[in-house]
Amino acid sequence: MDLKGKKIGIAMTGSFCTFEKTFLALQKLAEAGADLHPILSHASQQITSRFGTPEEYYKRLQSITGREPICRIEAAEPIGPTGYLDLLVILPCTGNTAAKLANGITDTPVLMAAKAHLRNNKPLVIFLSTNDGLGMNMKNVGLLINTKLIYFVPFGQDNWEKKPNSLVAHIHLLQPTLEMALEHKQYQPLLLSYPEV
Repeated sequence: MDLKGKKIGIAMTGSFCTFEKTFLALQKLAEAGADLHPILSHASQQITSRFGTPEEYYKRLQSITGREPICRIEAAEPIGPTGYLDLLVILPCTGNTAAKLANGITDTPVLMAAKAHLRNNKPLVIFLSTNDGLGMNMKNVGLLINTKLIYFVPFGQDNWEKKPNSLVAHIHLLQPTLEMALEHKQYQPLLLSYPEV
């Protein structure tokens, strides 16, 4: 399905090491004609890391999407009753966010956006990026994979020698995953090894 004109929520959580490729992927989505609506988790708004500052993330996201990001829980709640998004993607989705989502916790703008969006029976896509995907968080990943309306960008072990529990999605499969999710289908295969091909 063509993404042109589709209203896509972009919910960013604090996996800062993936932000650079996330921004490049968002630029491609914008160039494909997608109507992007940004949302930032509390961590994305507050934490400065070796990858950048919250101010830099905010400005870059605003520049790509042409919109002010949603930064408060109460600002994300209207996504439900208004139902204006065709699709929401958590990009990247940390293990912390995945765990909370799997257990119905809505204590950040991203999680409120997900809860509000799902009530409209519309697709939610997860771009996983977590160091404990095959560890403590494996049960949560399993729960989410088996949840109606939730789809995953195919993922794999990004560094099995030094971080054997780490899982990261393949950024080059973001767009086709979004296209299939709009048809309520999971892009396959779901598990792919690194390096990206």
